[in-house]
Amino acid sequence: MLSQDPKAQLVDVRTIAEWNFVGLPDLSELQRRAHCIEWQRYPAMQPNSNFVADTTEALQAAGADPKTPILFLCRSGARSRAAAMAMTRAGFEKAFNIAGGFEGDLNGEGHRGHTNGWKAAGLPWRQT
Repeated sequence: MLSQDPKAQLVDVRTIAEWNFVGLPDLSELQRRAHCIEWQRYPAMQPNSNFVADTTEALQAAGADPKTPILFLCRSGARSRAAAMAMTRAGFEKAFNIAGGFEGDLNGEGHRGHTNGWKAAGLPWRQT
């Protein structure tokens, strides 16, 4: 969807610690970047009461409108699902959750990033 629609946007709702230590989706080939907006504020993991306003502002600055496809990403798909639902309630008609998240489900050895999700699919990402 991101490569097929030049207006489509990606919002990464993980924490600053996850962005720094686990990595970020790399959309540079599409001349875009992921919008990094915490759903829960690290380290207390309290809900980000400004999430909808901050996300709306970032999306509008990127040229998105309520009909633009917006994809939401977290570690495994739970926080991003809640974020997509919040943005749908805020009027964004095409808010989608990336169910496998960035790292996906745990494998048999208890590790993420191998079973499903952004990294396991071989999509571009980088570490800072």
